[in-house]
Amino acid sequence: MKQNIMAGLAAIFLLASCNNNEKMLDSLANYNNSKEEKGYHFGDKLDLPKEVTENAESITISFGDKETTDLTVSPEFFTLGDNDVVFRIKTKNGEVLNQDATINVFTKTPEQNISYKIVADYPHDPRNFIEGFLVEGNTVYESDGMENASQLIKYTLGSSTPAIVKKQPAEIFSEGCAIVGNKIYQLTYKNKIGFIYDKNTFEELSKFPLPNIIGEGWGLTYDGKNLVATDGSKNLYFLDINDPSKVVKTIAVGGNSEIYNQLNELEYHDGFIYANVWHNPVVLKINPATGDVVGKFDFTKLTKENDQGNSEHVLNGIAFKGENMLVTGKNWEKIYEVAFQ
Repeated sequence: MKQNIMAGLAAIFLLASCNNNEKMLDSLANYNNSKEEKGYHFGDKLDLPKEVTENAESITISFGDKETTDLTVSPEFFTLGDNDVVFRIKTKNGEVLNQDATINVFTKTPEQNISYKIVADYPHDPRNFIEGFLVEGNTVYESDGMENASQLIKYTLGSSTPAIVKKQPAEIFSEGCAIVGNKIYQLTYKNKIGFIYDKNTFEELSKFPLPNIIGEGWGLTYDGKNLVATDGSKNLYFLDINDPSKVVKTIAVGGNSEIYNQLNELEYHDGFIYANVWHNPVVLKINPATGDVVGKFDFTKLTKENDQGNSEHVLNGIAFKGENMLVTGKNWEKIYEVAFQ
């Protein structure tokens, strides 16, 4: 009889414990969902529901290979943008509960919507699936992608006829490019290599393996000290100019209320990095020291005029001609010169 009573009490205790655990996880999930859109700023405290805090012996947050018990949103642990984390809760009865969550961290200052006017336009070869776009004076350097069609070309702004063409092997899918002195550095999409060419002759000087942290090559620019690359994530990767296989630092990019993943083509100008977002007709103005998006250009109208109803014909070219920005896109017929207002 005593055994039956003890078994019954154990079952009741187990049921109560299970119910309590479910309540903890449900309340944490609801809290995380409610905060995901609103997000956090650095310095904010994660004010977890009392169903969790009153029944937890400890709460640990893991993010990649890092762990913390500090519930303050700190840049030492979190990055701008989305952070996929796991809450690990050790309950007072010794059980361990896990809950996946996304912690979005936004900048404190809203990005400025930058107005502009179109002051000129130039022809662009609509056959070119543009991936990298550079302008020096009136000379355009362009990296075009697609397997069996990748090339590096050079032409005069105002003429779409190339002066030099460097065709690349069929298996190469060319991506972003940057000029450093008399050299052109060029990324590839999934080939995991980069090329270095002589800027004047397009002679191939050398190759380098992409850093392991960069899954794919997307955009590339030069900030006067380091190459800066994107891989379709929210990150900017600063590469050692003397060894582009080495990542010097990584900066995550974020806005005041938006998550900016899939950063693509890049251009450095006057202390800021400009980046387009794949399949989004905007160009972001980014503080490279913090990753804060401080400004945004909306090129929706130009994109609609040039995509010909093809969702892949996206905005994907940023360069500067003096203080004016040049923009174009994949298979667009025009390059546009815009002045900031």
